[in-house]
Amino acid sequence: MLEPLLQFLLASVLLTLSPGPDILYVLVTGLSKGVKSAMLLSLGLVSGILVHTSLVAFGLSAVIKASNALFFGIKLAGAVYLLFLAYKILVQPAAINLKSGKGKGQKQNYIKQGFFMNVLNPKVTLFFMAFLSQFLWDKSNGTVYQFYILGLLFMVQAFLIFALVGVFANRFYTIIKNYPNSAVVFKYIQILVLTSISLFILVTHDY
Repeated sequence: MLEPLLQFLLASVLLTLSPGPDILYVLVTGLSKGVKSAMLLSLGLVSGILVHTSLVAFGLSAVIKASNALFFGIKLAGAVYLLFLAYKILVQPAAINLKSGKGKGQKQNYIKQGFFMNVLNPKVTLFFMAFLSQFLWDKSNGTVYQFYILGLLFMVQAFLIFALVGVFANRFYTIIKNYPNSAVVFKYIQILVLTSISLFILVTHDY
């Protein structure tokens, strides 16, 4: 059990650190609205993971236990999906826009905003379906609780990383603005991470 959990944690941290919409949005919020808003947004974003984890756990637990072919199909679909995401990033221009308006005195509920930003993205459910199921350690002894352990572990590490991004947003901005080519670097780091996780999924044996 410990080995797949450690592998899952490593893959999750690399994935969360990969520059994407969520972490960049936390960065922008930290810069324009302050640390507290970035923290609340982070909490909302990771809270949505519970919904996706539940959909995956109760929709897949029985069939995964009964069908090795389906398990392999999900593995293959997950790898292809990650490669597709990497390709989409490759063909898009490298750009990071850190400008965000202060707003006109309107308070926002950042927890609610982050929650719905996450939950209303059906691609997240598809990603979790492909990602979480690769790290189940015992398909013969029930998988629902295993999905929740993985989902909660993903939530904790994501919140910690998002929170750190919010706290040190000003420092990150200083680094980014001093290096005009940083957008290109971030682009290829994200491609590398997605491709590496895809290959890891394909070569890892079922637990």
